[in-house]
Amino acid sequence: MKIAVVGSGRVGTAVAVLLARAGHRIVAVAGGPATADRARTWLPGVPFLPAVEAAAEGEVVLLAVPDDALGPVTAELAAAAVGPGTWVVHLSGAAGLDVLDPLARGGARRLAIHPLQTFPEVAAAIRALPGCRIAVTADDEEGYVVGEGLARDLSAVPFRVPDDRRPLYHAAAVFASNYLVATSGVAERLFAAAGVPEPLDAMRPLQEATLANVATLGPGAALTGPAVRGDATTIERNLVALAADAPDAVPVYVAMCRVALDLGVRSGRLEASARGAVEAVLGRWED
Repeated sequence: MKIAVVGSGRVGTAVAVLLARAGHRIVAVAGGPATADRARTWLPGVPFLPAVEAAAEGEVVLLAVPDDALGPVTAELAAAAVGPGTWVVHLSGAAGLDVLDPLARGGARRLAIHPLQTFPEVAAAIRALPGCRIAVTADDEEGYVVGEGLARDLSAVPFRVPDDRRPLYHAAAVFASNYLVATSGVAERLFAAAGVPEPLDAMRPLQEATLANVATLGPGAALTGPAVRGDATTIERNLVALAADAPDAVPVYVAMCRVALDLGVRSGRLEASARGAVEAVLGRWED
């Protein structure tokens, strides 16, 4: 298929490269100055055009723009660029198909695909896309066939997500990846404050083993630490230390401790009485 890419950032560029390797023709890319630079590096010979001109060239128009830009971009393209029967595909995890309605009113076909993977830069994205899972949302079976075909052309594994479940699906992805990074940042800072040399290297085996346990055993069985043990004394000591050296981390610790308590109870590993003792400690540290 002839594919035009509007907004060739890290993900869009990597998707375009892999689709080209799979035999699709990337007919044009559009975006800002950084997009032009990426296109010259990763998609040599592909024309860099204004968005309206680029979209007009494709049988498939891939929208790889930030979520907040989807509305303005679709409105711009709907005015002139996309004809009836054109597949318009966005890569947002949280946005639904309705963001493509301005184009659908002109006869375009709506489709959303989202790789369940993290992409810090283009080369890493090209390596990480093959084998990852890709969420596909479409209006009908034909759309699912097209979306799943694109996912397989990326050497990825497609799965279907209903349109109204996409925000919940994306919230899950935020917990699985973004908040994992955020809590790692807190841990790195606290290890450094405690005098641990090279904290990222020090905590890496712990984190790798933890993720391996989650994958092998599931979260409930993989959970360790003072919350699932109902160890109120240790949690109190942790909070006293945080209050002295990193007071901004206290509410984060309290919130995550409650999440761990919930998981411990659901997994049958934490008794209600032990949870109560921990809750009494946490209550003293809430604002």
